[in-house]
Amino acid sequence: MLPSAQMFFLLSKLLDLAVDPFWWSAVPLLVGVGLLVRGHAPRRRLALVLVGLGFSSLVLGSLPAVSNRLWASLESGVGPTMRPDVTYDAVVLLGGVVSPHGSLREEPSWNDNVERLLEVRQLLTTGRAKVAIVSGGKLGGDLLTEADYLARELVLLGVPKEQVLIEPKANNTRENATESKRLLEQLGAQRVLLVTSAFHMPRSVGCFRAVGLEVDGLPVDYRMRDVATDPHVLPRAEYFAQSSRALHEWLGRLVYRVVGYTK
Repeated sequence: MLPSAQMFFLLSKLLDLAVDPFWWSAVPLLVGVGLLVRGHAPRRRLALVLVGLGFSSLVLGSLPAVSNRLWASLESGVGPTMRPDVTYDAVVLLGGVVSPHGSLREEPSWNDNVERLLEVRQLLTTGRAKVAIVSGGKLGGDLLTEADYLARELVLLGVPKEQVLIEPKANNTRENATESKRLLEQLGAQRVLLVTSAFHMPRSVGCFRAVGLEVDGLPVDYRMRDVATDPHVLPRAEYFAQSSRALHEWLGRLVYRVVGYTK
């Protein structure tokens, strides 16, 4: 029998495929075209329905109106709870900022979540937080852990090395919370601030609450504050990818709640 962590990883990957609009499009299209090619007249209507379903899923997932509203729904009601009169004992920076596919061992490739890193640097250099815990595990191959890259970059940006604590084990949001808790308890930190992207903040705060930590949140990296600001109307490949990412986060929220990883 698989350990619970491995079982959760496997389940999450399978469900991730299930909500990916690529498969909603590809499977009906392939089956429908296959039936049409084989030329069975009784199945022609079913084949046309499947082709239509696959094509519709492809178009809908690529529409700016659909993709933008998915992102807006993720960020709806997400705002900062950081208290302006508080100096935080620690700020926790969640990983998901380094792209392993473009990184070299000595040269990380930053993705579009990099605002998380820049905001934590600002908090430390202005005295709003005493120390930072940077949380992120293995990236694969001979690369460093993400926490190592984040810590090194903060030091390069002017943060004293002693203000940066590395948490190199977490490979998902649940582990960000459990592993960071251990370091926070060692510090005796009472006032904790969590920094992550706006779309990711509800699940992140829920994970920290589930392990017994009450944290304030500073969401950054908003993707879609107002859907009316996007001038595009016709389907585009980039929106199909964005729809997939948004559905992935909605799935993450659902699975984490079902298995008790969030409160």
